[in-house]
Amino acid sequence: MDQALQQFRDRIASASVSKTPLRIRGGGSKDWYGQNLQGELLDTRAYSGIVAYEPTELVITARCGTPLAEIEAALAERNQMLAFEPPRFSPDSTIGGVIAAGLSGPRRQAVGAVRDFVLGAVLMDGNGEMLRFGGQVMKNVAGYDVSRMLVGSLGMLGLILEVSLKVLPKPFHETTLRFEMRKTESIEQLNKWGGQPLPISASAWHGGVLIVRLSGAESAVKAAMQKMGGEEEAQADVFWNELRDHSNQYFSATNGPTALWRLSVPSAIPPLALEGEHLIEWGGAQRWLRTEMDADTIRSVVTQVGGHATLFRGGDKSVGVFHPLVPPLARVHRNLKNAFDPSGIFNPERMYKEF
Repeated sequence: MDQALQQFRDRIASASVSKTPLRIRGGGSKDWYGQNLQGELLDTRAYSGIVAYEPTELVITARCGTPLAEIEAALAERNQMLAFEPPRFSPDSTIGGVIAAGLSGPRRQAVGAVRDFVLGAVLMDGNGEMLRFGGQVMKNVAGYDVSRMLVGSLGMLGLILEVSLKVLPKPFHETTLRFEMRKTESIEQLNKWGGQPLPISASAWHGGVLIVRLSGAESAVKAAMQKMGGEEEAQADVFWNELRDHSNQYFSATNGPTALWRLSVPSAIPPLALEGEHLIEWGGAQRWLRTEMDADTIRSVVTQVGGHATLFRGGDKSVGVFHPLVPPLARVHRNLKNAFDPSGIFNPERMYKEF
């Protein structure tokens, strides 16, 4: 592994001198995410392997090129999991890409996002130096915010070499319920349930059907089923896995609008006046939209309700994939980029054209 680290340093040093952009990539499962790719490929997969796993401490540490499948298999042997359910867009997905993309799956509404599980990280900056933030135990909070800052940065700050993550035990019992329900009614009902002590771990509405997953002690799940009603979903595991990995009919559709938008809004907001095909997750807080509407209209509507809109997949990326930054936040991004990557070589313009 020392040889791999030295190769990384040499590539970064050379690129810094020549001002040659580097495109940091693991398995390439999320090459489509963000703005258009630029730079020479810097493949992270040579730096792979689980460094430490302490099931009793609920912590795992792995190198950036480690396949996500390898980590999940190790956790499954001890009946544990990455609770934020990162999407597995392909078998080639790596843990470095999981952190850099910062995407969470259906269970996010109950347990939190990717950054809530990051305990520490090791970063190689634009000078080829290894910087350590945080630690490998949950009580170690030194540098905690810096580690979390790397989540969703799409490699623009440097090469994420290693990450320590909090893991959780798998639920003792799970059941999924199905309801025939209109969009407005489902949002209202999800928010009512959200204010009650119910073990809801995921929810999704699409096409007049609301699907809700219950996770926890068997007694708590059964009590919630009696209170909520509905019918049990026979193909629950298939449904949640396809939703997590975006392999269901909604996300893989080839007909109709090609632009897929990810809208983040307050969960109680009524259905948005946006034309297209909708899918609602996270108790109403994450809303997917397939549409041909223009970006300005979409972002105007979403901004008015206190949210933001990302052109997740397809469409015209020239409008900007991510929601425009307000000037103060743009300055913070610029300062961070300059501090960690003074030569501007890492994944340039992957998030915003200015960086």
